[in-house]
Amino acid sequence: MGGAIRILIAGLIGAILGLVSWTEQGPALPPPGPDAVTVSIESNGFHTDLVMDRAPLLARGGPLAERVAALAPGEAVRIGWGDARFYVDQTPIMGRLPDGARALFARGNASVLMLSPVARMRPVRDPERQVRIRLSPEAFEALAARIEASLDVSEGGPRLVATAPDGRTRFYASHETFWIGRMCNRWTAEVLSAAGLTVHPGRAPVAASVLADARAEARAATLDTGAPGD
Repeated sequence: MGGAIRILIAGLIGAILGLVSWTEQGPALPPPGPDAVTVSIESNGFHTDLVMDRAPLLARGGPLAERVAALAPGEAVRIGWGDARFYVDQTPIMGRLPDGARALFARGNASVLMLSPVARMRPVRDPERQVRIRLSPEAFEALAARIEASLDVSEGGPRLVATAPDGRTRFYASHETFWIGRMCNRWTAEVLSAAGLTVHPGRAPVAASVLADARAEARAATLDTGAPGD
C-alpha cells in the first residue's frame, strides 16, 4: 500500500513539474526594427490585459478595427478576455464568489472580448505590473489576427454583449470558452505566443508568470539589438 502511494505521489509530482515546465515557442517572426509596434502587457495582480495604440489596429481593417474605431476617443485601446458573466459584472468581487466558482469549474462558459479606450499608453504606478514589448509589423499582425480570431462573427459580425456603466468599455461575444483549464491569463499567453513569444502555458493561470515571460522576451530583444560589446 505504501509503495502504491509513493508511486502515486511521484507521478503527481512529475505531472506538476511537467506542467510547470511546459514551454510553447511561438512562430519564427522578424525581430523588431525601427518600425516596431509597442504593446503593453498590464496586470491588476490577477488578470492581464493588452494595451496598444489604436492606429496600427485601425490600419489593418477588419472586424476588430471596426469595433476599435467605434470606441470613445483615446489614442490607445485596452483589450482583454474573460468569462461573459463574471468579467462583465462590475459589482464588488466578494459578492460574486459563487459566480466565480461557476466560471472556474463549469465547462463551456461563454466568454467576451473587452475593448476599452485609453487616453494614451503610459507607465502604470507599479512597474512590476507592466511589461512593454516591441513587435515587428509581422509579429504585430500575428498578434492582432489572434485577438480578432477570438471574436464571434457567426451572426454576420461581432455581437455586443454589454457596455460598462461608464459607457466606454464594450464587451463583444467570443466563440472561445472559459473555465479553470483556460482562463484569462492563458488567453493572453496564447496571443503573445502567436506574436512569436515563448510562453509557459502551465504557469499562465498566474498573471505574474505571463508578465515574466513577456519581460524575458523584452530583455532578450534588448540584448539582440544592443550595440556590439554591450
